[in-house]
Amino acid sequence: QVHLVESGGGLVQPGGSLRLSCEISGRTFSSYSMAWFRQSPGKEREFVAGTRLGNSNTYYTDSVKGRFTVSRDSAKNTEYLQMNSLNPEDTAEYYCAITSRRPILSTMRTPATYDYWGQGTQVTVSA
Repeated sequence: QVHLVESGGGLVQPGGSLRLSCEISGRTFSSYSMAWFRQSPGKEREFVAGTRLGNSNTYYTDSVKGRFTVSRDSAKNTEYLQMNSLNPEDTAEYYCAITSRRPILSTMRTPATYDYWGQGTQVTVSA
C-alpha cells in the first residue's frame, strides 16, 4: 500500500506564500508521475501542477504559472508545492496524487489518472 500525507496548508493573507509538502511512504515506486490538485466547495477537482514519469517537464495550470513551483526531495520521498503571490481564488483543499504510469498529456490533468491520493490540506487566502 502507498500512503501520501499532505501538510503545510493554513491561513495566509493575499500576496503571501505557503509551501505544501506531500510525503510518500509504503510500497513506493522508484519513479512515478505525480500531480497536485485542488478543490473548492461546489467545484470539481482541478489540476494545479504535475510531472510525468520519464519527463523532466513540470506542467502548470495557467492560473498558477509563475506563482507556483513543484519540487521534489527524493531522499525524503517528498514532493513540494511552493505557492507565492497567493490570492483568494487559490483558496481550496489541496491534494497530491501519484501513479506508476506515464499518462499522456491529455490525461494528466484528469483525477482518475492517479491511483493514490493524500487526504488533502486546506489553504485559505483571506485578509
